[in-house]
Amino acid sequence: MSARRVTATIALAALASLLAVNAARADGPAISTPGAPTVVANEPHQLTLSWAPSAWVEPGAEQPINYEIQAPLGPNTYRFLGSTTDTTITLTDLAPGTTYRIAVAARALGGYSDTSPTTTVRTAAGRATVSYLNLDWSPTNNQIQYLLKVTNTGTGPLDLSTVRVRYHLRFDGANTSLVPNCDWAVLGCDRIRQTVQFFVPPGAPSALTTPAPPGPPPGTPVPGWVELTFTDGTLAPGQSTGPIQLRHHRHSWSDIDERDDPSWLAATGQWTANDRITLDVDGVREFGDTYS
Repeated sequence: MSARRVTATIALAALASLLAVNAARADGPAISTPGAPTVVANEPHQLTLSWAPSAWVEPGAEQPINYEIQAPLGPNTYRFLGSTTDTTITLTDLAPGTTYRIAVAARALGGYSDTSPTTTVRTAAGRATVSYLNLDWSPTNNQIQYLLKVTNTGTGPLDLSTVRVRYHLRFDGANTSLVPNCDWAVLGCDRIRQTVQFFVPPGAPSALTTPAPPGPPPGTPVPGWVELTFTDGTLAPGQSTGPIQLRHHRHSWSDIDERDDPSWLAATGQWTANDRITLDVDGVREFGDTYS
């Protein structure tokens, strides 16, 4: 057989092999699914995770595999938490006392895997936590009503003047009118301050702008929060503020739909550790993550 014919035969065989591999990989991911992450260490601001490795489904010129750690938020939507070429990682930018759903996916040049099963874990408590009790069984009436309670979960005294609690909501219809009220508190409402903060998207229409600039359609929900701070007070380890009864309404007393508010949970008649309410001490996040 001539050299040219041998070369052609080898080339055709290589092409057939490549087509066969590609055909096999077209039926599914080229990389096997990594194992569900397991918790190796759980600390207030970080988690160490490990998982069973992935492998290439078909032999060939495999490339190094990179693992992406994700927090699934919805269909085909996730929050990126970190990546590594190892099968263990320490995530350091997490909030204490907060529940996270975590999964792993493998990626490489020329291949990918399905996402692993999800592991749900609550990070260890930080210096303080927030308990929440929804008092309003109708989330679409003209008031927002709930109880909050701050507890010192640290090992030393907690200076309440360094504590900042934020109840996160969305102002429906871009109506940012909101009157915060403290109806009753064990500490006394005179020692509690509330501030309403909102963030109008850039280019959003304003009553002072004529004509209105291009931007989000009129009525687009505006994100914001009600911030709660304390004038003074100290909590010993394990001690709480006791219940703080809060109530908010619009100036017009029009209805408010709470169901898309990040910090809202349906009323159950029970206290719960609502980690969609955030708490900072001296500017450091100690509880809650609205993106968990």
